[in-house]
Amino acid sequence: MLSFISAKEAAEKWNISQRRVAILCSENRIDGAMMVGNMWIIPSTAEKPIDKRTIRYEKQNVVQLKPFVKWVGGKSQLVNELEKMLPTNGERVLTKYVEPMVGGGALLFNVLSKFDFDKVYISDINAELINSYKAIKNNVDALISKLTEMQLLFLPMDENGRKYFYYTARDKFNNVELNESNSIEKAALFIFLNKTCFNGLYRVNRKGQFNVPMGAYKNPCICDEDNLRSVSNALQNVEIVCGDYSLSKSVIDEESFVYLDPPYRPISETSGFTAYNTDVFDDNEQIRLAHFINEINETGAKIVLSNSDPQNINEEDTFFEDLYKSYKIKKVEASRMVNSKSDGRGKIKELLICN
Repeated sequence: MLSFISAKEAAEKWNISQRRVAILCSENRIDGAMMVGNMWIIPSTAEKPIDKRTIRYEKQNVVQLKPFVKWVGGKSQLVNELEKMLPTNGERVLTKYVEPMVGGGALLFNVLSKFDFDKVYISDINAELINSYKAIKNNVDALISKLTEMQLLFLPMDENGRKYFYYTARDKFNNVELNESNSIEKAALFIFLNKTCFNGLYRVNRKGQFNVPMGAYKNPCICDEDNLRSVSNALQNVEIVCGDYSLSKSVIDEESFVYLDPPYRPISETSGFTAYNTDVFDDNEQIRLAHFINEINETGAKIVLSNSDPQNINEEDTFFEDLYKSYKIKKVEASRMVNSKSDGRGKIKELLICN
């Protein structure tokens, strides 16, 4: 005898929202589903329909954009894996791209290079980073002028001259509070320091001051004018917000592709670069993020999250398996690039978690 389950039970079984189940039923995409009174019932043997939502437009003339800064946790090496998770063929459309922890924007710029979304929303809690995004979007000419001037002064200097220039710029960056009148200067300092500091790190002390020493680069590209102009053009229709990732909830719906790239859970005592501002992203914050993902999952959005795999160090550490037990978890190979010692870098596994 054929048995049935409710839309709520189907939603739990398939790890999608109840609203999404109702939409699939109304589109006749679940065999045997029927309306009884004001509720849908679904055969218990029914299989989850293939997600046929897709990105609406693939660009014909691709301009390959690059992140304008190097960023801890940057996803340049994982872009190909992440791009596989973008639905690109099907009947329905994904019209929004939402990245609430944008950082350096490796996936963002890949998406902006190749696809046209109706709406793109990015945010980050780092005010200096977001100021730089806005400066590139709104006043790229003035920014390029300042960066070019710094590049022309810095590159011909000897090591002592460069050190003086770098640490003077770092002190100025730390001692001048960001406001509307100095936003371009602060963005130029931010990008200059990123291009010339050790390993491209952004790290602050407990006082919120940038404290990374100068790197040993012979000829750093401080002002990549062509890329800055291309990025500026691509950002014109992007909503840029400074604030917590939870603010993005108001823009997320069933036609959204959401990518979250939080500060990674440290896999060793020396890999814990989780302080990009004065707040530390610890296990409690990872749990808060998981609760947020559960909330936006109810909207029917397509969600992808990346994080470290603690089983690189401890095979019995099931923190993420327990936290995201109702989601799909894929392990991918990546290179650990952030370590004070070169022998602490190398190939590791990272997690891509999706609904």
